Amino acid sequence: MRDDPRYRRGVGVMLLNREGKVFVGARIDNSDDAWQMPQGGINEDEEPWATALRELEEETGIPPHLVERIADCPERLKYDLPEGLRGKLWGGKWQGQDQDWYLARFLGTDADVNIATSDPEFREWKWIDPGQLPELIVPFKRDLYRRLVREFAEYL
Repeated sequence: MRDDPRYRRGVGVMLLNREGKVFVGARIDNSDDAWQMPQGGINEDEEPWATALRELEEETGIPPHLVERIADCPERLKYDLPEGLRGKLWGGKWQGQDQDWYLARFLGTDADVNIATSDPEFREWKWIDPGQLPELIVPFKRDLYRRLVREFAEYL
């Protein structure tokens, strides 16, 4: 698959705890009541799963040895930024993201989660039922979250 230069290449992780709940965090840079799963951009020469583990640790403090890969979304998922955000995020370079998504199991306890990382992205976090995901995310990512819930339904 050829990368579309209009979209930032990225990854996302749907992280499940032992009760089958999904990790979500409220971004520091957004005062709205919008929650998201860990995600981020792929660095040059970085593999998507390695990026997912790196981003997860950078955003949640959860080390890779406490994460078990369960499933991969069969295709990349794209979302477009609203017009008003395109010039503000990522220096205006991209119109959205094209992401690989992974379903993973968290093998640790809540004590292993630490969002007070060196470069924090979340102001708070919680575990939710997977079906709540589309309603908690910013509106422009809702279709992507609905698709993820469908793609990973057999594991949820």
